[in-house]
Amino acid sequence: MCPDIICLGELLVEIMRTEIDTPHGSIGANYRGPFPSGAPAIFIDSAARMTIPFKFSTGYIGVIGDDEFGYCIVDKLKKDGVDTSQIRIMNGKTTGIAFNQYNSDGSRKFIFAAGAAGETSPEDINEDYFNNIKSLHIMGSGLSISENSREACYKALKIAKEKNPKVIISFDPNLRPEMLDLEIILKICKPVLSSTKILLPSGEEAEMLAGIKGEEEACQNLLNMGPEIIILKQGKDGCTIFTKNNFNGIKVPGFKVKEIDPTGAGDSFGGAFIVGFLAGWDLEKAAKFANAVGALKVQYFGPMPDTSYEDALELLGK
Repeated sequence: MCPDIICLGELLVEIMRTEIDTPHGSIGANYRGPFPSGAPAIFIDSAARMTIPFKFSTGYIGVIGDDEFGYCIVDKLKKDGVDTSQIRIMNGKTTGIAFNQYNSDGSRKFIFAAGAAGETSPEDINEDYFNNIKSLHIMGSGLSISENSREACYKALKIAKEKNPKVIISFDPNLRPEMLDLEIILKICKPVLSSTKILLPSGEEAEMLAGIKGEEEACQNLLNMGPEIIILKQGKDGCTIFTKNNFNGIKVPGFKVKEIDPTGAGDSFGGAFIVGFLAGWDLEKAAKFANAVGALKVQYFGPMPDTSYEDALELLGK
């Protein structure tokens, strides 16, 4: 299989605190899991679920350990229509694990056991897998987790552009200062940013990438650094679209829903937006659809929900 939409990077399970403000060091406190996760995997799973009416095929490149945690990730991706033929099973390392603590101020604290999550390498990039590529999505976490993973992302980017000069490169900075120093993160993002058509940052990420304060000013500045379209993700407030023709931004409001778990909402948003864009929708329609998919996600505990295209349409109609 040669998918239309390809993503690569870390695969891991998430083990999540059931109560807020409960430190990881609290002996005997409860966790809930495992939940299939990894930012790039959440993206591709969302794209797969939302593309059923359009029949865009999706595929993933990554590495799991030879264990039940890894198999539960692959099973979820397969169930939702993602081609998993390029996911390598690695002996000698466990599948990656992220322990997630929620805090009442909205922040989260992670403890990572990377395991096989950072083992994606350039050797995992099969050139023939990119023969029909329409869209390649890269995450900053895939660049940050290891040098091998970073080089795999760079190789995928090069091959995708060679196979299809019109390929849509989308990039979610997904900046993780807890993984690497910010200065290094910015350096390794630069080669991807210069090839990016669609950038999907949070406000804080836009400010870090642009090196200036003010999320709108940062997005405007980033339009001069490569991306043609910047979709500023603003959580429950929706998103704002920046292009050189809409330099001041077009605000697309979010949806009022009861939040249960925000983990993965931005990645779910990204997968839905790319599907809408590839389907030929205008930017506002694609952004509104992505807002609905992100809103559906926060009503679900765990990073990868089971929500469908029809669920998104139902929320859009309310």
